[in-house]
Amino acid sequence: MPILITILGIIIGSFLNVCIYRIPRQKSISYPPSKCSSCGEELKPWDLIPILSYIFLRGRCRQCNDKISLQYPIVEVLNGLLYLSIYLKLGLSVLSIMYMLISSILIVISFIDYRYQIIPDKILIVGFIIVSLTHLLYNFPTSLLNGLLGLLIGGGLFLLIAIASKGGMGGGDIKLIALLGYIFGLKVFMVMILSFILGAIISLILLATKIKSRKDAIPFGPFLAIAGLIVMLFSEEILNIYLKIIF
Repeated sequence: MPILITILGIIIGSFLNVCIYRIPRQKSISYPPSKCSSCGEELKPWDLIPILSYIFLRGRCRQCNDKISLQYPIVEVLNGLLYLSIYLKLGLSVLSIMYMLISSILIVISFIDYRYQIIPDKILIVGFIIVSLTHLLYNFPTSLLNGLLGLLIGGGLFLLIAIASKGGMGGGDIKLIALLGYIFGLKVFMVMILSFILGAIISLILLATKIKSRKDAIPFGPFLAIAGLIVMLFSEEILNIYLKIIF
């Protein structure tokens, strides 16, 4: 089963690449068929095999020989590993399926926000629908009241930060932390603290390595997404470490 879950995650990861490319361009994610972004040649089925096609083609288009972005296999592998991690942590259940879907949404959000500095509302709406259906159909670990509190607290605090920083925090970030609060309830505080720590560390690394300059915008969505995934998989372990330190 772990192998099947991983393969499923990799296959879905291939679809996530379509979403990452097309949604910011306001294109349909189902039609037309995939094409090379350089020469426009329609890709054959054997060019679309996750990971393997990239390896066999040596990272280049079969027709124009232009480079294929390394993003494609990275997203496929990352989604597969996240699905496997969630399965090993929670087994196969309604909750683990929801977490798998949310992890895929967080991947799409991270890559789009990093490249375009936007978090499309349609992706967040899908996330809210998935979590709401899980609340209705399953004994969700986070009660609906707790989830709504997390939504209001997370979204409210980030709204205050946005107002105080005069736009330093974007509207997409506010909606994303609201979604994460809806999922994790009051553990949203854990998400926020982790995201700020990650943001500070990674931003310093990007500046020190000159990948980004002080004038470049560094989107906060990926830090929120990573923090959300960490809380999803390790919230109990983090809480235990914190309690040991305090007591």
